[in-house]
Amino acid sequence: MFLTNNFFGEAVQQYQWLILLLMLWELVWKAIALWKAARNNHLAWFICLLIFNTIGILPIVYILLKRKKEMVL
Repeated sequence: MFLTNNFFGEAVQQYQWLILLLMLWELVWKAIALWKAARNNHLAWFICLLIFNTIGILPIVYILLKRKKEMVL
């Protein structure tokens, strides 16, 4: 079966709400992770987060791995 441009166009139209939702999800997580990486001077993480789009997986991993442990009084 050959996939044509028409197939992709129909798929994008049919799932445009899902694509927009995934884009928003990625944008939010990426923004938070980039902010934290910049504030913590993690240049390698910042560059990786900036380049790779992973639907929020890499930013979430960064946030979880690099979070500061808060002291509980």
